[in-house]
Formats: sequence, structure tokens, C-alpha cells
Amino acid sequence: MHTRRLLIALLAILALIAAACGDDSEPEAGGDDGTGTEVPEETDEPEDLEEPTDEAAAAPASEWISHETPEECMCSDGSDFFIQSRISDPTKVVLYFQGGGACFTEEMCDPDNGPYKKTSGPDDRSGDTGIFEFDNPDNPLADWSFIHVPYCTGDVHIGTTTATYGDLNIEHKGFINASHGMDFLLENFSDAEQVLVTGSSAGGVPSPLFGGLLADELPEADIAVLADGSGGYASNPVQNSFIGGLWGLGDVIPDWPELEGVAIENFGIPDMFAHAGVHAPGVRMARYDNSWDETQAFFAGFAGLDGGLPSVLNANEAIAEDAGVDLDVFVAPGYDHTILRSDRVYSLEVAGVTFLDWLTSFVEGGDPGDVRCTECGPTERPPEEDDEDDAA
Repeated sequence: MHTRRLLIALLAILALIAAACGDDSEPEAGGDDGTGTEVPEETDEPEDLEEPTDEAAAAPASEWISHETPEECMCSDGSDFFIQSRISDPTKVVLYFQGGGACFTEEMCDPDNGPYKKTSGPDDRSGDTGIFEFDNPDNPLADWSFIHVPYCTGDVHIGTTTATYGDLNIEHKGFINASHGMDFLLENFSDAEQVLVTGSSAGGVPSPLFGGLLADELPEADIAVLADGSGGYASNPVQNSFIGGLWGLGDVIPDWPELEGVAIENFGIPDMFAHAGVHAPGVRMARYDNSWDETQAFFAGFAGLDGGLPSVLNANEAIAEDAGVDLDVFVAPGYDHTILRSDRVYSLEVAGVTFLDWLTSFVEGGDPGDVRCTECGPTERPPEEDDEDDAA
């Protein structure tokens, strides 16, 4: 493909991600989340990440605690960054990466445009729906401890640098922030027996990478990775180099023997499943997507990929499978974007298999296999259907 066409595709891709995913608002603590569910009050002032263990261990399972992070962690505008924890069973831990847009041009990164989250506060966590519905007895993660890593850097959690766009300086420090979420897990849950690394949309992108990194630190734990709504982003050397160069992706590539000689052009989003899976074959890998996810389908068409989003989903799965990595996929029909923060966790059924049963099997250490829709829907959305995205 001509370079100019690829750059146009890049603009379309991330503009779409930002537009579709930027509205990732959180319910206000102590208030109503808009569905009649009361959101718990924050229990403490933010705690210092360097000394969290005693405070975190003392917190009731129903409460969240916010933690300050070291000075190298920050949001895109340089403001403070926080992570949140909810302590329950210390042997079972979820590391969840939030979604919320992206930017890589002066226009997209302009703070007045609002295409991505730019700040994170002490109460900046996902709402109490989907897998965050801890009082739901059907939730297979209800008794797990959670570490919630907010997203405010415009770089899908893989940035390490400060980028200049015209007169703007943007702190793309997503990987640095996310790494401290992992460090918090290692400091407070060193005896974890089960770890689920997951995230929605932008948060699904780094999940396999951090699954591999955690496998190095917790070799005895059962580590599983579930990427939610991020399986349709193709790996293209020009795209990988252009965006990766702006975000400092070169500093993210792990020092794994299997990655010797691998540069950012070969470290695209779907490649992370293959690289992490080859390095850490004991990590179980899974992915959820909708066959005509509007956020991802639009980019696939602009990039000139034959067959639309379903073909990209299949091709990206093949990247992992061809590398010898068993990647379980759940592909649902329709145009929705992500599921983990949606009530559809408990209602969706595809090809006679409920997503809840598939998720529960995976969470409990099983191999749920692939589930794919057979009647996946038309390529054009009917005008009467206008569901909102769940998350970015």
C-alpha cells in the first residue's frame, strides 16, 4: 500500500478509536451510576504506592482504595496518576486496564478536542456492571481481588515518552503507569495463585504483553489473558513504526530471548499475543470481539483490508496460532464494542454457548475453545440499531 494511503488510514483508525471510545465516563463515588445502582463512597484518601500493603489488606472486600503513584507516573497533561484496588481473595487477582481513546496528531491531542481521557482521579474506576458487579452470584470474578489501572495517556497503555505535536507536549506514559499497576500486584499479591490480566478496547491491547511479564515474576501462578474488543487491529510495519515511534514503543519491547532482533515494526497489536505466548507458553490466552464492532470495522475498511473486520479477526488469530499459541476466541454478532463492563456478560449467547459459561470456564482454568457466530449480521448497520459502546 502506498505510504500516503497508510498514513490516512492511521488518522482514520485512531480518530475512530478516540471518537468511539472517548466517552468512558465514570460514576461519581457516593452517587447513582445512572442505572439505579449506588456507587460506594471512597473509604480513604489516596495512599502512597510505596507503602500500600497494610492499608490494602485491611480494606473490606466491598470497598475500593485509591493509591498515589511515583512521580514518573502521570497523565497526558502531566497531572497525577492514581490506581485503585479492591481487596478480596489474595490468591486470585484481576489486573484490569481501562480504555478511553488515543491521540497521535496535534489536532487529536488538543486538550480542547477531548478525544481521549487526559486525567485520572482517586475515584477513576470502572462502574459496577459486568465483571465489576461484585454482588452478582453469577459473576465468576466476584470474590477476586481487583487492581484497576486507569487510562489517561492516549497511547493504549504502551507509551514511554513525551511527544511534541506543534505547541503541545503530551506525556505518553501509559506503559510506565501500567507497569506500576503490575508492580502493585507483585508487592501486594506475591502469593497469588491465579491472575487474570484483562482490559477493554485500549485496555485490551497491552494485556498479553503484561501476561508475559507477570509470568516471569510469578512462575508458579496460573496466569490468563483476556483482551476485550481489541482483536481487529492489524499489524502493519508502517503503522507500527509510525505510531510506535511517537509513543516510544521501542522501550516497551521486553528483553526476552525470543524477541532478539525484533523492532517496533514487528511489534503490532496482534503480534503481542504471539510474542508473549511463545515466551510464556503456560499463559492462557483469550480474546472477545464482535464481528462488526463499529470501532474496529471502520478502520479495517479504511486500511483496505479485504473482507472487512471478520477477515481481520481471523487473520489476527492466525498470527498467534501460527506461532504455536493457543488463542481461544469468542466472536459475537453485531456492532457492539467490548463486553466486560456490560450486562451482556450475563445474557449473551452465541452458537448455543453463553458468554458467561465461556468466561467462567476460562477464569477457572479451563480451555473453553473457540465460539463464533454463524450468522454474524450484515455489513451495514440497520438504521434502527444504535447501541452505545460499552468502553474504550
